[in-house]
Amino acid sequence: MFDLTLSALTATALFALATSITPGPNNTMLLASGVNFGFRRTLPHLLGVSGGLLMILLLASAGLQQWVAAHPQWHEAMKWLGSGYLLYLAWRVATSHSGAAAHASTESPAQAPRPLGFWGAAAFQWVNPKVWVMVLGFFSAYVPAGAGVAGVVLLCVLFSAVNLPCVGAWALLGDRLSRWLTEGQRRLWFNRGMGALLALSVWGAWVG
Repeated sequence: MFDLTLSALTATALFALATSITPGPNNTMLLASGVNFGFRRTLPHLLGVSGGLLMILLLASAGLQQWVAAHPQWHEAMKWLGSGYLLYLAWRVATSHSGAAAHASTESPAQAPRPLGFWGAAAFQWVNPKVWVMVLGFFSAYVPAGAGVAGVVLLCVLFSAVNLPCVGAWALLGDRLSRWLTEGQRRLWFNRGMGALLALSVWGAWVG
């Protein structure tokens, strides 16, 4: 039985919208992937983002949130791991010159750059600082105490469902920018800029 009010559903949807549509590591990477690989090839990446988020939300509802709060050293370790992985991704984005299409004639399929896949994107959510801010904020402020198991699961699914078109919009924007960025050195500088933003997000995670 769902013990949820319309206000709880609306609040969850608005929180998911506000936190999902704003810039962050996921959206920066999806924008860059849309530019370099196109929307279709970025689909597994964006599905992995929302799918990984849903997995964390469901596990948090089953007690992961309390476990994290009781073991701050785990959170600290994930912060270090996430920072290192984000810096690697920043380097990968910044050194991606002109996408898969431009490399097709000079590189073998094994050497050509590839977009992040579903499982890679889903795994990245575990070390993404913004995702943990979203998840912990959601459970502390937007899940009613008497929601019940079914109600909490519904809110988690709603959160992920709102997240999907939000992150998809960034990938679609990148796809639309791709043609304009083919002229001159625009794509090269775009990728360097996206890499720099990802690197800056690491600094933001530590001072935030």
